[in-house]
Amino acid sequence: MSVPFIDIKRYESGFLDKWNEKVSVMSKNASFIGGVEVSNLEQSLKDYTKTGYAISCANGTDAIQLALRAISIGRGHKVLVPETTFWATFEAIVNAGADPYTVETNMDDLQMDFHEFEKAIDKFRPDAAILVHLYGWGSTRLQDFRELCKKKNIPLVEDGAQCFGTLYKGEPIYQNAYISTTSFYPAKVLGGAGDGGCVFTNESKLAEIVRTLANHGRTTHYGHGYVGWNSRLDSMQAAFLNLVLERFPDRLKSRIEYANRYHKELKSLGINNILPPGDYTQNGYCNVNLFSNEERVELEKLLKEKGIGYGIIYPGAMSEQPGAKDYIKGKTESKNAIEISQTVLNLPLFSYMTDSEFDEVITIVKSFKVGKN
Repeated sequence: MSVPFIDIKRYESGFLDKWNEKVSVMSKNASFIGGVEVSNLEQSLKDYTKTGYAISCANGTDAIQLALRAISIGRGHKVLVPETTFWATFEAIVNAGADPYTVETNMDDLQMDFHEFEKAIDKFRPDAAILVHLYGWGSTRLQDFRELCKKKNIPLVEDGAQCFGTLYKGEPIYQNAYISTTSFYPAKVLGGAGDGGCVFTNESKLAEIVRTLANHGRTTHYGHGYVGWNSRLDSMQAAFLNLVLERFPDRLKSRIEYANRYHKELKSLGINNILPPGDYTQNGYCNVNLFSNEERVELEKLLKEKGIGYGIIYPGAMSEQPGAKDYIKGKTESKNAIEISQTVLNLPLFSYMTDSEFDEVITIVKSFKVGKN
């Protein structure tokens, strides 16, 4: 049987009926921008993340740019960013007018390396930094990152596009961040029916600036205190996300169950399956394994033959991307990030995956490992 890498059509019973009814009512009332769906969503997100403010926006990339702009990052400013992340993190720095400087990855947790980060601060004297929480968890040294940046007076933006539902020391990972972001891209654990994002903070002034920037810099309807842009989350997206949040505990439970089953099965096969650090309760966003480059090529071929979806997240370091060369201003070593990009492989993982789908994936991976021994 074939198994997709991800299937976002696994809706709960009655979900689509509720959604179609909501779309019909909102369309009849022309409830398209703002309104109760957006305000209800922001309140729910604020409560769930235990943050002081949740400001929705058009997408996860905008969320990062809004966070950077809110901390006064712009032309000529230096921003540290991980070598291992999605392109949008790097892109947001450039689009804010600032200069990116990349920092090496730690091989144990696959997050930005704290010691290399310390060196980068001394070497580059940054004006801000972005820490990305990848794969459904974060850095083993998260608290050290936060404390060092506070000590050095370096605003730290935490890109949490992949970690909605992740707990750090038993609390939502966003809770104690200075300013953090997430994405509601459909493939995310809390996914929408299109693009969407959010900025979280406990600082009232930052929240005010983010909300203003996301709505054309408006201070009154025709008064503009900033040059912002249109990054409002539309009401339909908010309505869909409100419905998803009602069933989010079930979706999260399903993902975590299969993530944990992968850990057990793959470790028993001698596969280097990456576990979240001990302080984290992951959200089951992504299964992450490291093979040798040669093994990965062979396994990819087998998975394709058997109709098993897989991912390579991510296939390149930021500083190696063709689009980076005209913008990157400095970097630490990138050996680990490059090695990870050449050896990482992600197996199927999504809400309401079935036992038969999971067993099929494990059977094929097991046959591959047995054939190698």
